[in-house]
Amino acid sequence: MPNAPQRDSFATPKAYRLWFVALLPPSDLQQQITQIKQDFRDRYHSQAALRSPPHITLYPPFPWPEASIAGVKTVVQTFAQSRSTFPIQLNGFGTFPPRVIYINVLPTPALIQLHRDLQHELARALNLRDPRESQRPYRPHLTVAFRDLSRPHFHQAWSHYQDHPFQAKFTATHLTLLAHNQHHWRVDQAFPFQSAEPTRELS
Repeated sequence: MPNAPQRDSFATPKAYRLWFVALLPPSDLQQQITQIKQDFRDRYHSQAALRSPPHITLYPPFPWPEASIAGVKTVVQTFAQSRSTFPIQLNGFGTFPPRVIYINVLPTPALIQLHRDLQHELARALNLRDPRESQRPYRPHLTVAFRDLSRPHFHQAWSHYQDHPFQAKFTATHLTLLAHNQHHWRVDQAFPFQSAEPTRELS
């Protein structure tokens, strides 16, 4: 397996693409969350979050040679097949000041364990290590505005969203590998858990 360059490299070589692993809500909930992202675009001029589908990150973006991504997929698929489905609960909004506003994800033991085990497996099998993993605890969240949210708009938006009600539940049934196409993140492939129905590769 090739060793990918560091995530914070100035440029990603042309032979490489950026990837990340996440949990995605079902399509109806994705549409609901996308409407919130669109509100941030229309009212607060922040549209960066619209460049990816609503998701809960499990392993952050990393560069990897596209020609050998099949090896990564094999590892993720094998890992996913060893897991069982479990519930995810969303409740209200939170922030990482001064740019990020997100939907709160309840950090259940099942979710925290999934994240920890995936980190360990990617490090063991592929030598993929998130340098930030040891610096901060995992805080699962679902971002609705970040990078291009200005500080004045952050405060305006948070004054509106901090008490805005939002509650939802869904069952996590699979891991998803997403790829960057130089403009947006797209779903590359879903990997079902052992108790979920098989999911075909997405194009």
